[in-house]
Amino acid sequence: MSAPAAEPRRPLLLPHQRARVVPTVVLLIGAFYCLVPMAWIVVAASKSPAELFSTFTFSPGTGLVDNLRELFAYENGAFGRWALNSLLYAGVGSLLCTLISTVAGYAFSRYEFPGRTALFYLILAGVLLPGMLLAIPQYIIMTKVDMVGSYWSVLLPGLISPFAIYLARVYADAAVPLSTIESARMDGASEYRIFGTIALPMMLPGMVTIFMLQFVGNWNNFLLPYVMLSDESRFPINVGLYTLLSKGSGEPALYSVAIVGTAVSIVPLIALLLFLQRFWRLDMISGGLKG
Repeated sequence: MSAPAAEPRRPLLLPHQRARVVPTVVLLIGAFYCLVPMAWIVVAASKSPAELFSTFTFSPGTGLVDNLRELFAYENGAFGRWALNSLLYAGVGSLLCTLISTVAGYAFSRYEFPGRTALFYLILAGVLLPGMLLAIPQYIIMTKVDMVGSYWSVLLPGLISPFAIYLARVYADAAVPLSTIESARMDGASEYRIFGTIALPMMLPGMVTIFMLQFVGNWNNFLLPYVMLSDESRFPINVGLYTLLSKGSGEPALYSVAIVGTAVSIVPLIALLLFLQRFWRLDMISGGLKG
């Protein structure tokens, strides 16, 4: 009696499952690449100056409290001033940029005027220009108006963002129905009222996205304040920590202070993301209910 034929071996992964594995692996590699430096910062912030150069890279230390105390006591609270400056540059600057971008994006989306397309593409071309290329012209302009070294020299150049205007227009195209605007006009509503009471609430999730992107960009912006400012009391966190790290070459104990300052500077970004994500969640829920 012949033995029964062996059943063919089933592949470990079906084709549609293999199609999902590759993107997942790529995302995991990208997450690992992004999170390892952050993990190193958090671990290194807990080490004393002696432990920083003498212990294993990812082994926790015992100097976190002392490092925090040294950080906030450095030069009579210089880190606190830098943090407030960063909140000013990133918070106020991003809020104003979001409002300007929203108005501009709505105008490009819902109004017809001569040269609209050409002007929009001209603004969009600004996305292709790197910030390093614009730093020197901006410095020359601020010199001409006698604003170099002031808070305005960092705030004003960031109020106009071509990419933010582009995002606002795209979101206005999708979120603000033209029929709703026409109905409001037929009811006698002014353009200011239509924008303030109808268009603005519809564009709120897009505005949150623009604000978040601008806040992160302004918070991490190093080149512009480094070029514009010379007074340390007006430095943002990143420029202040850079000067602190430069001084660490002559005083190694400052390395630990600079590292813990870097770890602390990440906290506002994480808190802001956790706070603003509810607006995206509410938008998705409302979209699901509308469907």
